[in-house]
Amino acid sequence: MLRFTKDHEWVRLDGKIATVGITDHAQTALGDVVFVDLPEPGREVAEGEACAVVESVKAASDVYAPLAGRITEHNPALADDPSLVNSDPAGAGWFFKMELANPAAVEELMDEAAYLALVEML
Repeated sequence: MLRFTKDHEWVRLDGKIATVGITDHAQTALGDVVFVDLPEPGREVAEGEACAVVESVKAASDVYAPLAGRITEHNPALADDPSLVNSDPAGAGWFFKMELANPAAVEELMDEAAYLALVEML
């Protein structure tokens, strides 16, 4: 089950661990991704806190923590191949995993239908 934020992050929950990345809409808007700066494991983040940066040929954009918690790992493959964000944004192009302070809070994020409706209004 994927959930989404208004800032174009996706979240996939597995127990208390959430995998986070940016949506296909976000990577399309950014263009070719050339660098990703990821948060270090162990870092505590607040909901909405900027914790990663994605740079493309067009711009640099912050990636926000969708919920509060602790970063448990980041995707080492993005250091060698940041284009994974473009080619597989909801799969191999994930950014980081985090242990959520409140896993039930994921239910407050948008489902796919609500996110698609948001994107259509942009």
